[in-house]
Amino acid sequence: MSTPTPDCFATVVPSRSDARLAEELSRRFAGRRLGEGAAVRLRLDDEDMVVPASAVRLFLDLLAEMSRGNAVTLIPTHAELTTQQAADLLGVSRPYVVKLLDEGKIPSRAVGRYRKVRFDDLMEFKRKDDAARAKVLDQLAAEAQELGMGY
Repeated sequence: MSTPTPDCFATVVPSRSDARLAEELSRRFAGRRLGEGAAVRLRLDDEDMVVPASAVRLFLDLLAEMSRGNAVTLIPTHAELTTQQAADLLGVSRPYVVKLLDEGKIPSRAVGRYRKVRFDDLMEFKRKDDAARAKVLDQLAAEAQELGMGY
């Protein structure tokens, strides 16, 4: 299987009417239980089809995000991103991502003179970085409490 090119990462930016429809559908699906590993029978254009429950759960997550007006992009975990795409996902500058790659904090591979970052490696770095940041914030809050700073 080939790695998708960045062009296939289509982003859906919901219109207001899309967001309203997504919110309505989310409400209609709310409370329905989807068992682990189970399949779901859907009817679309007078045709019954069986869909994996995991795909339906992903669809419901997509609807929830769209109902909030959030843009959504589906990226396979094995996809390779450019340094700019990685920076955009982390909300940082491209030079900062390049620095992280140079320091070996995020794995990457060279493709010609460019570097590619696997999405799952990027998300693993983000998960660890978020956890470290939360730990520091907890420590600062505890110190502020001990010092009676009123926080």
